[in-house]
Amino acid sequence: MQLGQIDMSGKDLSNTSRTNWAALEAMEDEGIDYSDIPPLTEEFFEKATLSIPALQAPLDDTLSDIIPQLLELPPEEFTRLLLQLSREELLDKFIRRLN
Repeated sequence: MQLGQIDMSGKDLSNTSRTNWAALEAMEDEGIDYSDIPPLTEEFFEKATLSIPALQAPLDDTLSDIIPQLLELPPEEFTRLLLQLSREELLDKFIRRLN
């Protein structure tokens, strides 16, 4: 084994994680330091693809109807909405408010 390599053969199982998992789980999103991560650019979103296993992504006709409206938004905005809003909140925002 070379310097800096980790033995993944399973022979050294005594090396445990030093991560404070309780503190990590208790941390609020606002407490995460993102300063070392560059901002996402338009190029990132142009190249990005979203892959969701079919069993986790039910898409009914009603949700399908709002896709064109979502795609009219800037990538940062529709990504935020899809990650933060529930199905019902998305429908309220894009369909039910128009009726």
